[in-house]
Amino acid sequence: MDRVAWTDERLDDLANRMDAGFARIDADLRELGSELRSEIGGLRGELRSEIGGLRSTLLRVGGGVIVGLVGVIAAIVASPLG
Repeated sequence: MDRVAWTDERLDDLANRMDAGFARIDADLRELGSELRSEIGGLRGELRSEIGGLRSTLLRVGGGVIVGLVGVIAAIVASPLG
């Protein structure tokens, strides 16, 4: 097996290539983070509107149940046996 001599120049070239690669990865990660932040911001707005609609529906259904129960109680109290 042949051994390869690593000269200072070759080590400097390797270091420069590694630095350039890490710089590309860093730039890619920053871009990805920016895209994710904007995407999450959009999803957050959609989720808030969906939760608002759900809240409205729950209030309507809950109000209907309460009105129905009050009606049943009133009918029981007003009945001749009550």
